Amino acid sequence: MASDSLQGLTDLVTELDTRLAEADKRLDRDYPGTNGGRQPVHSVYVPADRIQPGLAAAWGEQAIAALDEYAPKAADLAEITGLSETAVADALPLVRAKLAREPIEDLRADFEDGYGAPGDEAEDAHVLATANAFVSDLKQGTATPYFGIRMKGMEAAGRHRGVRTLTLFLQTLLEGHGSLPDNLVLTLPKITSVEQVEAMVWVSERLEERFGLSAGRLRFELQIETPQSILLTDGTVSVARMIQAGQGRVTALHYGTYDYSAACGITAAHQSLAHPVADFAKSVMQVAAAGTGVWISDGGSNILPTGGPEDVRSAWNLHAGLVRRSLERGFYQGWDLHPGQLPIRYLATYAFYREAFAPAAARLKAYLGQAGGNVMDEPATAQALASVLASGLRCGALEESEVVEASGADAGTIVGLATRRVGQEQ
Repeated sequence: MASDSLQGLTDLVTELDTRLAEADKRLDRDYPGTNGGRQPVHSVYVPADRIQPGLAAAWGEQAIAALDEYAPKAADLAEITGLSETAVADALPLVRAKLAREPIEDLRADFEDGYGAPGDEAEDAHVLATANAFVSDLKQGTATPYFGIRMKGMEAAGRHRGVRTLTLFLQTLLEGHGSLPDNLVLTLPKITSVEQVEAMVWVSERLEERFGLSAGRLRFELQIETPQSILLTDGTVSVARMIQAGQGRVTALHYGTYDYSAACGITAAHQSLAHPVADFAKSVMQVAAAGTGVWISDGGSNILPTGGPEDVRSAWNLHAGLVRRSLERGFYQGWDLHPGQLPIRYLATYAFYREAFAPAAARLKAYLGQAGGNVMDEPATAQALASVLASGLRCGALEESEVVEASGADAGTIVGLATRRVGQEQ
């Protein structure tokens, strides 16, 4: 009976594969899976006229000085941030080491809102100075893991200047360095239509031809800061279409807190990463980017830790809460705008990963069959467990020796689990 019921099964499944062949190809193309690279924990935006060689190290020194002045003890930071003193004491030595070794993970020279429109002559000079500062850092071995520019976008008022800045920047970088660094990042702001993303692809293609670059070499982030980049007039989720319009060039989506909030009618006093309009936009971004390999980034806080001691502590308290909130919601990158924000960025981030470390390592060890446990995790959960460990390792919150000891897996295995495409295990 069983053999009779299975007659013709080969033809059935072959026809099924044929029926779903196009859908399979589309899935592989549009949802290639997690980006296997190192995502920075933040992007530091600095007006282009303030970019200088060695800026990252200078910011690190200022960040350490702020710690020494306003919170020299773990108990001080615990009181300011709301974290437990134990958590702060555990993370603080790593934070200080990070600020001395690698204070900025992603440095962005801003030629847009944080810079203004000083005229072509002044902007050209700042483009040259910015590119040469990056070249100098590359030669000295002090370049940040990622760096690049945010030029003016494709809206009518700024597109000519934006393309001029981008072209001059790439030309100067190529002349000074001899090639484009792998960690170069470009950001396209103020997007109001899918056609603007298509235009950026077209410009990228022309610049690749002009500079003799390989096809697809120029990639870029999309800054999501307009209502039109979330929803089109026909109800279409535009950010999903924008990712596809990028033809594989889109590397990340960055939420623009203040432009988006203002466009939605939120008054300045209530504009925040934590406002409901922000949560809606970021949830749409999160779903649109899931499985595509495109990173997502939250915005930042414009309440800077400056002024008197109480002003600094108040800004730190706010920043710590916002960073933690973003991490809990799956946004593992944000923006920083001031050296004094760096200690809290790393403290909140390191505390988050160190808190997640022990239970994640134990469950991953059980999943890999090296220990018992009362939780039966599925492959997708194992990937999430490995991801938090891999991210903690990459940013310096966790040390490889402690992760290997607790999980029973080496760093390569953990990264492999974190980046594999769930559903393709067979």
